Amino acid sequence: TQAIDAELVGLSFAVEERQAYYVPIPEERTQAQAILEEFRPLYESNTILKVGQNLKYDLTVLANYGIHLAPPMFDTMIAHYLLQPDMRHGMDYLSEAYLHHRTIHIEELIGKKERGRPQKTMRQVPVELVCPYAAEDADITLRLKNLFEPMLQTEQATHLFHDVEMPLMPVLADMERTGVRIDTEALRQARQTLQLQLETTEHEIYQLAETEFNIASPKQVGEVLFQRMHLMPNAKKTKTGAYSTNEEVLQKIRTKHPIVQKILDYRSKQKLIGTYLDALPRLINPSTQHLHTSFNQTVAATGRLSSSDPNLQNIPVRTDDGKEIRKAFIPEPGQRFFSADYSQIELRIMAHLSGDEGLIQDFLLGHDIHAATAAKIFHKPIEQVTRQERSRAKTANFGIIYGITAFGLTERLGISRSEAKQLIDEYFLTYPRVHEYMQESIDRARQLGYTQTLLGRRCQLRDINSANATVRGIAERNAINAPIQGSAADIIKVAMIRIARRFHEEQLRARMILQVHDELNFTVPPEESQRVQDIVIAEMQGAAQLRVPLVADCGWGDNWLEAH
Repeated sequence: TQAIDAELVGLSFAVEERQAYYVPIPEERTQAQAILEEFRPLYESNTILKVGQNLKYDLTVLANYGIHLAPPMFDTMIAHYLLQPDMRHGMDYLSEAYLHHRTIHIEELIGKKERGRPQKTMRQVPVELVCPYAAEDADITLRLKNLFEPMLQTEQATHLFHDVEMPLMPVLADMERTGVRIDTEALRQARQTLQLQLETTEHEIYQLAETEFNIASPKQVGEVLFQRMHLMPNAKKTKTGAYSTNEEVLQKIRTKHPIVQKILDYRSKQKLIGTYLDALPRLINPSTQHLHTSFNQTVAATGRLSSSDPNLQNIPVRTDDGKEIRKAFIPEPGQRFFSADYSQIELRIMAHLSGDEGLIQDFLLGHDIHAATAAKIFHKPIEQVTRQERSRAKTANFGIIYGITAFGLTERLGISRSEAKQLIDEYFLTYPRVHEYMQESIDRARQLGYTQTLLGRRCQLRDINSANATVRGIAERNAINAPIQGSAADIIKVAMIRIARRFHEEQLRARMILQVHDELNFTVPPEESQRVQDIVIAEMQGAAQLRVPLVADCGWGDNWLEAH
């Protein structure tokens, strides 16, 4: 179950290694509450350290009983994430990897997940079996904490752990508990609209192919595109002998025939219907009537948050279909939806890290950065830059931070290879320090085996010295990008902690409800509008001191789409 619906079956504690206690909790709510009251002073103390594995879950379950788990806290899952971001962080795994101890797995008590055979709940397991399982959990967690704490110091991750990740955890728990209201009628309409568009696209594809086939079958798509229409003479086949028609393959031949774009459109519409329009209504919690996504703090190696059930980080931003979905996210009754996001934060971080004078000047003068770049690359006054030139400069600006090649730009912009090469060369002449910084990042990663963000978050690059050029190339691009994307993630986390603290201090009713990469979203009572906007913008812009200003833009509306 989601934490917001979970009931307590028992509590387990360990104060000394290899010694733990289990307290069963009865199902009857008044009796359960009475036992919890005994422990309230412990949980709510500001001096006792609470150690746990995935504390966000425990914090939420205790909140269901009116108990506010207070810092200081130490989450072993988050500690391990900072030590080894790209490894697994589950307790059973950590116990075997670090303590060489195989724990009792939960399936041994409640049975495996199998069709037609429901798993037991913990409540149905005899207490003499639950006790060793739960006590072991507490003991292992304590032992892992004693192991990880000095390791955090060695890796210089203590500041990040105590001042960023741990204070962020209760903020995320609060956002998950608050949840978001969803306009189910808007979703139903969006689904109808998309379904009609899907049928239209389907007919257009049949006309272009001069045959009917199952567009959802990659095998049939391959046969039509490569055997019937010969769009790619040397089309690759997968192990099963069918043609490969994944996104990457289709993007390469997109310009060869209009049918390719139509198939891509068809797939993305199909995915939106399945992932969001059909799934969102089912995810609305019956008791709260809100959608409670999970914000995962220990998944993305760069330090970004991810979200699941539903994954809100993947809603397409620029397409009309994506807009239809965002329209269905609404504020609390009588409130307004407020959205604030960082303007070009990654380019600003690049300016700061590289120290490139030209890029820094453009930001300090408050220029439209893409137009300013275009003016320099195409050697003309900024007011004479065309829309197409600006858009090319924008692709270059964002592409180059991700280590895009002339080949990549050729595909992205539909220009010749020589034009793309010229664009990149001009770019590096314009911003020479950017080029040097990129090279330095790769060299540094080669020596150390990892990169670091502004706050010292490490991202391991095990393949940076690989003999395989493709594998090494990916690691090199990550060496350039991870410090930038990771620093942006660090900065918005700091902003979230400070905003939550200010809301709490000023006793505002406004709530932070969603985070999507560089963007924060809120539901706000009308009378708090100005106050909330002032706090959010001030804390976002003040979350880090860079050589260029951090800028946050914002908007208001009756739903997420209008506000952003």
